[in-house]
Amino acid sequence: MIRIIFALMIGFSLASCSTQNLKKKMDLPQEWKHTTNIYEVNVRQYTKEGTFKAFQKELPRLRKMGVETIWFMPITPIAQKNKKGSLGSQYAAADYTSINPEFGDLNDFKMLVDEAHKLGFKVIIDWVANHTGWDHVWTKTNPEYYLKDADGSFHIASGMDDIIELDFSKPELRMAMIDAMKFWVKETNIDGFRCDLASWVELDFWQQARSEVEKVKPLFWIGEFDELENPDYGKVFDASYSWKWMHKTEDYHKKNEPLSELRDLLKQYSEIGGHSMRAWFTSNHDENTWNGTEYEKYGAIAKPLAVFSATWNGIPLLYSGQEMPNLKRLEFFEKDPIKWNGNYELEDFYRKLFDLKKRNKALRGGDPAAYTHILKTSADDKIFSYIRKNGEVEVLVVLNLSKEAVEFTIDDSQLSGSFKNIFDQSERDFTADKKFSFKVSDFAVFEKKS
Repeated sequence: MIRIIFALMIGFSLASCSTQNLKKKMDLPQEWKHTTNIYEVNVRQYTKEGTFKAFQKELPRLRKMGVETIWFMPITPIAQKNKKGSLGSQYAAADYTSINPEFGDLNDFKMLVDEAHKLGFKVIIDWVANHTGWDHVWTKTNPEYYLKDADGSFHIASGMDDIIELDFSKPELRMAMIDAMKFWVKETNIDGFRCDLASWVELDFWQQARSEVEKVKPLFWIGEFDELENPDYGKVFDASYSWKWMHKTEDYHKKNEPLSELRDLLKQYSEIGGHSMRAWFTSNHDENTWNGTEYEKYGAIAKPLAVFSATWNGIPLLYSGQEMPNLKRLEFFEKDPIKWNGNYELEDFYRKLFDLKKRNKALRGGDPAAYTHILKTSADDKIFSYIRKNGEVEVLVVLNLSKEAVEFTIDDSQLSGSFKNIFDQSERDFTADKKFSFKVSDFAVFEKKS
């Protein structure tokens, strides 16, 4: 209750200036936000060494694959009290302005960011504002920063007994958190934040934080929340998660739900508008560990859904190892390295999608000039197809989201003209011939010829 009352008070004081300032920030000419993709790095499991230096060797390969933005899971030290497993959770911080020694030191991270920037990457880091570990330095220096139970003990976060929640009704806590965020921007020159459980933290804190931290430099902000459930948060963040889509596609595949429900859900996302973007994905650190790899969840439609993630309006998000692909669940609290085999089977697949995303303005995320039209087919219960347009440029996407081979036609006047398939370079004139024959797992992406 105290948090809610204080949030309302802060909200009134910030409303008149923060919204206008944030709008100005978001209108800055940062074209890369609209054409980027995000690659999530699990430093602990990425290499046998599990260090920044070891990961840095992978940068040229990832750049060749077309990765644009690298997101590092939390890089801060891990609390030892009440930790889970032998290594603990990277989301249970012990100090917001230090480096996890498991990964290296601050200079190692600075060198990694510098090298990433030289190669053309943007770099964002995971920011865990809602909670800390039990022996975070603030529990000793500033215990008043924390929510307390009736008996005066620290309040345990919902469902996670290795972390305790902070009290954002405290102005001093807010400023300490903002100062910590500024530290990483000033010291390491990162380009933004992926904000963990963003909707668990009061909205007006994020308004305040973005306004203050961006006094250092403009940044990219992606929040872990679904805008269908938390629409107001979309006014602060550049991008958000598509949790409902992720769960609905899994239910569609495993429970044989109708494809029409996926189309209906996408219409809901589209109605949000273009003031923010969605991140689309088939895996991430939570999903891989707790719910299974994309192949466990989606089976034969894993790759078609990956194509969707890279071509629908928004930002594609890839997790460590998906380019191999990694077929195992990675441990969260123990050392469990990805078993790289040197054969990056899907590297070219993602490179072609990422290249198209970057250069073709029909795929610009959050562009009000871009238009998406879902196409009518003769097999709408099995095939999902759409055209994305921006001016004279068009991209056609055709996905078999069924568990069987399908013969079908696209029965829609919106599709006409000559196109080239980005994967096999074949050309087709769809003005007259709109017939397709797809096997299980098939997909196609065509770029309209100019």
